[in-house]
Amino acid sequence: MSIMRSCVMAAVTATLASPAMAEDRQATTYINPFTAYQFFDNERELSETGTFGVGAEYRFTPNWAVEALFSRADADREGALGSSDFEEIRMDAIYYFAGPEEAWNPYLSAGAGHADFGTDAAAPRTAGSNHDETRFNVGAGVRYNITDIVSLRADLRKFHGVEDSTFDAQVSLGLSLAFVHATPPPPDADNDGVIDSADQCPNTPAGAKVDRTGCQLDGDQDGVVDARDACPNTPRGAKVDGRGCELDSDNDGVVNSIDECPNTAAGAKVDAKGCEGITKTIETFEIEVQFPLNSAEIGDSYDDEIRRVADFLKANPETIVEIAGHSDSTGAADYNQNLSQLRAEAVAARLTDALGVNPARVSATGYGETQPIASNDTAEGRATNRRVEARIKVKQ
Repeated sequence: MSIMRSCVMAAVTATLASPAMAEDRQATTYINPFTAYQFFDNERELSETGTFGVGAEYRFTPNWAVEALFSRADADREGALGSSDFEEIRMDAIYYFAGPEEAWNPYLSAGAGHADFGTDAAAPRTAGSNHDETRFNVGAGVRYNITDIVSLRADLRKFHGVEDSTFDAQVSLGLSLAFVHATPPPPDADNDGVIDSADQCPNTPAGAKVDRTGCQLDGDQDGVVDARDACPNTPRGAKVDGRGCELDSDNDGVVNSIDECPNTAAGAKVDAKGCEGITKTIETFEIEVQFPLNSAEIGDSYDDEIRRVADFLKANPETIVEIAGHSDSTGAADYNQNLSQLRAEAVAARLTDALGVNPARVSATGYGETQPIASNDTAEGRATNRRVEARIKVKQ
């Protein structure tokens, strides 16, 4: 048929000229020319015949569509001369079980329309001649997407004529052309993956990692983004400079948050607390002591571990020791500071009370989460940061 040949040529042209748009399609309009074979109810006294038609389908979601169709046929009368011109217009609703990006799109359909079975004054009025009626239909079929533009459609449909309670059937095969209504994606001016309407930081540098608001990540929440943060694990709440590192106002190498002597003279040698010429650490023991959760109680099984420190002090009477307690960053910073202090004091007490070290040679300091030696972003790193150290010192 000339209509089908024209559609084939148009389909080939569209396939070669159109880019694939399956990922961007929002809605699709199909032009559905088809050819069919029509089976009539016996009461119509019409022979089975070929039919042709065309439909215009609008697929407004991936699953739902509506279609308006026109079809026409010439059907020979049974037992009488002549034929009956058959024409129908109808409207169908379609439900697809797969999205338009899939190759196979099976569907169910239902609709209603108006059929006209010819005007022939020489013929009697029957269900198949000089007769028009309202018809309801149900059907099932499948669309096979050859490309984003061209598809084949096979359809099986049953019709019920209301006025004379007739039942007709139709099997059809068609070639469809798709016109995809592609909507451009929402603008994202800085290409960070967050659309402009939701982007609270609309000018992030190219390649920067951002959060859901479009702002650069700041893992330690110190106000300096990770891309520029030279000290990415500063304790929460610490005041930092433009590089993301804790402030050290007197430039003695001890940050303000733990500096007990904040105004030391320029160039002065200081200890871990930021104070001048007190001691020098000559060795550090990491004491393998495991504390119960939220507790500073030491089990007796750790006596041998703590005795290593006592033995060293007794063998080196010129030395003193600072017991340094540390925590990870889980929980509030103030709580971690207090807990690390209590744990350091518990180890110091075991040295003096149980192991006979002179209390004047022992001090205890809790550093909380301020001196991590591993990342607090992993469970392994946090476990490493929960530690107690014995810092052996000599007076300078």
